[in-house]
Amino acid sequence: MSRSSPPASAARAEQVRASRQKVLSAARDLFLRRGYFGATIEAIAQRAGVSPQTVYNVIGGKAAVLKAVYDVSLAGDDEPVPMVARPIFQQILATGDARACVAVYARFGREIVERAGPLVTVVFVQGTGRDPDLRAFVDKIESERGVGTAGMARHIAERFGLRADLTEAEAADVLWTLTAPELADRLLRRRGWTLDRYERWLAQAMGDALLGPGRQGA
Repeated sequence: MSRSSPPASAARAEQVRASRQKVLSAARDLFLRRGYFGATIEAIAQRAGVSPQTVYNVIGGKAAVLKAVYDVSLAGDDEPVPMVARPIFQQILATGDARACVAVYARFGREIVERAGPLVTVVFVQGTGRDPDLRAFVDKIESERGVGTAGMARHIAERFGLRADLTEAEAADVLWTLTAPELADRLLRRRGWTLDRYERWLAQAMGDALLGPGRQGA
């Protein structure tokens, strides 16, 4: 007996997914090569082998494409799985030692820099003054970083306790500052640090700032 064909809706969904992946791959390459302003929708479509209308249909305009590329770079894939449900966040939540917990968070920061750092650098280096959509993109990712660092500060405060002279809001600001893409860019690209050195420094700096320089373990 021959295998039945998949429903038309399933086939269509798979086609859209495949087109989206091709667009994201092409867009990332062009953003890195040409920058935001040089990567037009037409060029992205041509590189992906689809029509410009397909780009609009499966993702949206150029700002939406940039955000989608950034989200995929951040997560490492295009699966609809919240960051908090991903393995490294589950490891952060399960770690029972304060310094070790911060070290896992630093590893997460290193992974973000590896995957999304080059793309974010292109955006920040170009500046945002020429395009309101690009300004909105930067504001959006900075806001999302703020939510993430606030959540981590809250977890450290509730699970392990912060140093006595630091409030939870201040801890969130410290994490937000230490994980800034501009800072990573300066250390890695401008000062020649390796990713290993950056990760070690980030773990030490965050641990000392939130827990206190002399505090070790749980």
